[in-house]
Amino acid sequence: MIPEITKWIVISFGIFIILIGFLMLFNPKKARIILRKAGSTNFINYSEITIRLIPAIALILHADFAKYPEGFKILGWIMVITSFILFVIPKKTHHKFSMNSADRLKPIYFQFISLLAFIFGGLIIYNAL
Repeated sequence: MIPEITKWIVISFGIFIILIGFLMLFNPKKARIILRKAGSTNFINYSEITIRLIPAIALILHADFAKYPEGFKILGWIMVITSFILFVIPKKTHHKFSMNSADRLKPIYFQFISLLAFIFGGLIIYNAL
């Protein structure tokens, strides 16, 4: 039962990454606006950090059933560790980082990066099956 649940959480995560790729490709200004909101309020900050723990833990739990288990373990643990780091750093620091990133990433850059999102999301789905 657990492998089936984690499999679908991981596949959903891959689909989410691909959908973000489409957003970056077709509406890069909206993607930039969303990036600017990261860490902007307590609710947004702690919700996004907590929610990202769900696919992170699913990646770790599903790793033994994946085509490339080490990839899922490494990605999952990176996501868990960075989530806990984001929990302890001040919200203001997180928000400042996202604002600086949004300032540097012009809309055209989001369109170029979207290809990486398609590849990354596809690899996650492929590895989960």
